[in-house]
Amino acid sequence: MPTPPRSPRVPASSPHGGPPRGRGGARPSGRTPRPPVRRKKPRWAVRAVTALSVVVLASAGIGHAVLSGLDSDISRVDAFKDMKNRPRAGDGMNVLMVGTDGRDSISEEQRRKYKLGGAPCHCTDTIMIVHISEDRERASVVSLPRDSYAETPGHTDRTTGEQHKGHPIKLNAAYAEGGPQLTVRTVENMTRVKIDHYLEVDFTSFMKTVDVLGGVQICTVEPLKDSYTGLDLAAGTHTLQGGQALQYVRSRHLDGASDLSRMKRQQRFLAALIDRATSSGILLNPLKFRDVTRAVLGSVRADQGFGTDELLTLGRAMRDFSPSSSEFTTVPIGQMGYAVKGVGSTLKWDPAKSERIFDALRQDEPLAAPKPEQKGPGPVRVPVDPKQIRVQVENGTRTAGLGKKVDDALAATGFGTTKAPQNAADRSVERTVVAYDPRWDRSAKSLAAALPGSELKPVEGQGATLKVIAGADYEKVAKVTPADPPQESGAVVRGDEVTCGGQ
Repeated sequence: MPTPPRSPRVPASSPHGGPPRGRGGARPSGRTPRPPVRRKKPRWAVRAVTALSVVVLASAGIGHAVLSGLDSDISRVDAFKDMKNRPRAGDGMNVLMVGTDGRDSISEEQRRKYKLGGAPCHCTDTIMIVHISEDRERASVVSLPRDSYAETPGHTDRTTGEQHKGHPIKLNAAYAEGGPQLTVRTVENMTRVKIDHYLEVDFTSFMKTVDVLGGVQICTVEPLKDSYTGLDLAAGTHTLQGGQALQYVRSRHLDGASDLSRMKRQQRFLAALIDRATSSGILLNPLKFRDVTRAVLGSVRADQGFGTDELLTLGRAMRDFSPSSSEFTTVPIGQMGYAVKGVGSTLKWDPAKSERIFDALRQDEPLAAPKPEQKGPGPVRVPVDPKQIRVQVENGTRTAGLGKKVDDALAATGFGTTKAPQNAADRSVERTVVAYDPRWDRSAKSLAAALPGSELKPVEGQGATLKVIAGADYEKVAKVTPADPPQESGAVVRGDEVTCGGQ
């Protein structure tokens, strides 16, 4: 038993050549193809902005009028030039979204305030595959750790012009060595998932996106403080503006999980951004919608197939998109700290588990089986996973068998009970008590949440094992679940499970 932690869908012809999209190539005759959709909004939450707002724009006959000219605002990149021997296209649409550490347009004040003063490495800080299902009812986001062990195909170094054979590399270094094209080629080689569109977001475009939406709400059950980024959040609910949101998604020094933990927060933030975009009435305002798209599109780089027509068509198809339509995961890791000469410590993917994830993308299927609909109130979210909490139960009444009853109920909920309940010294306890060492107060609060009406009683020197003294008021153990589930690569969560509304 571990010691409890102490407190602190539209088919599209390939925009890069090849047959129409679909498993096996051509569509069956007689099936009328839908208009091609060839773009994905930067910060794919803005896709949800489109989903609601474009309906208003189009119905008012001003969709093209409002969005006209936006094409010229987008910086273009040919991420697919002369690419051959690519994976076969499947249904749905796959977008490679990368976040770079570009900071050329960051002001000196912002550099100081948000600790952005270091020299950029010109590499990808964030790498995600965003899959939009063909029926436009689901978005699946797979985070690829930047320190993943990768092997590049042969290429020309974009800085020196030198010809390189394929060689080992950290995934995020592919961008520095060969730009967007090598990044796409490397990801396709690793995943066998064909990438349809490429979107690149830097620090400036990220902050603009958040600011123009009026901020994004984030919840945390414990304080978050990172001296490297300057992030300093108390436990609770916060509305983060652009600069503070950037600190949140960049922080890597909050716990031992480092980059894996950071990707989890990035996924949580994307879900919250979608929630903000889809639930905000201001996005039904055509002029506000124009401001959002201009702010975002004017500071990203995208492939040549990204345009106004695709934006409008995709928006109409996704009018019912919401956070519950999204699912998130991180590619499963098989070996941490995989040492590679000349490269350093990398993360080696689990071959079998990661293949299941990528096969789901290729087959346009959900990453995880649909979860049964929750009946009645859901479990209470608590700061510490019950599996990490050791509990000794005592019967504080004359009711025979109450101690075992409470012990069994707590164990069934996930707590690590001793399975050896005892009788308390005082057998006249009216109100159930949770006795705990103050050093484990977060664990105590989590346990008390499972025992409605119980009293918290600090006991100096009690140690890591918490004690429950069941009183005459005991009725049942309430179901609880960790507000921040254990960091496990490959676990899949829905967007509505990680936003503030789901906590």
